[in-house]
Amino acid sequence: MIRSLPQSKTYSRGFRLYILLYFVFLFAPLLITCILAFNDSQFPSLPWKGFTLEWFTSDRPDRVGIFHDQSNLDSIWVSIQTAFFVSIISLVVGTCAAFLFEQENFKFKQLLYFLMLAPLVIPGVILGISILMFANSLGTLFEMQMDLDVPLLRPGFWLVVLGQFSFICTFVTLVVSARLKKFDHTLEEAALNLGANRFEVIWHITLKFLRPAILGSAAVAFLMSFENFNTTLFLVGSETTLPINLYLQLRDGSTPVINSISFLLIVSTSLLALTNLYFSSKQQED
Repeated sequence: MIRSLPQSKTYSRGFRLYILLYFVFLFAPLLITCILAFNDSQFPSLPWKGFTLEWFTSDRPDRVGIFHDQSNLDSIWVSIQTAFFVSIISLVVGTCAAFLFEQENFKFKQLLYFLMLAPLVIPGVILGISILMFANSLGTLFEMQMDLDVPLLRPGFWLVVLGQFSFICTFVTLVVSARLKKFDHTLEEAALNLGANRFEVIWHITLKFLRPAILGSAAVAFLMSFENFNTTLFLVGSETTLPINLYLQLRDGSTPVINSISFLLIVSTSLLALTNLYFSSKQQED
């Protein structure tokens, strides 16, 4: 759309209608889910039966709220733990990779960059199956040839962490690399000339400049790990993450406690996103 050109009323109204329908399509399901979290019904759907908080607080045998639903609480804790470790490992490896790709004399940079991007174009289902088959094959080899049982190679918590890390790390690298390209390297040279060592330069100058990108990518990595389903489905063990647990409940039939979980997740992720946006804008102003 070229703003300098005159626009008819029909075009302006059509454009506004398009924007309105787009946001209705985007947010209406989330709004309905939040409303149904307070529906006094045994089913997670319409019709509306009245307002209640029991799907959050109730501890009756026929109606268990989320704060007393041990199965869902355990899966939420597993998802938080998984997202935490995935975020930490992705931040460390992704930041180091961003520094590596900024080296002009680094050989095979284009090849490694292509390999780094490969997990993003591979469907999550294929990625999960591939990691599972590789881990099982390697575990069988260790067991048959060396009589070693490697728990890391069995479906479980750490295999989920490694599976999610394999593609989430790429997002961290891209975000940090984009910020690093704007960095003025003469600041590092000035600090070195003033007597600072290499570690002090990186810690007090380079990483301080990268702080908004690091915090932003950490938030994105945490959320991506927390809600991941496709890859996690093939790697999870007895300790299920929240998305897997919700899928199993929906498949077998569930109560509106699913809506109450969704409501809490929508509110918490929105607050996290707003907090990250606030601190990022504050860092840029400083």
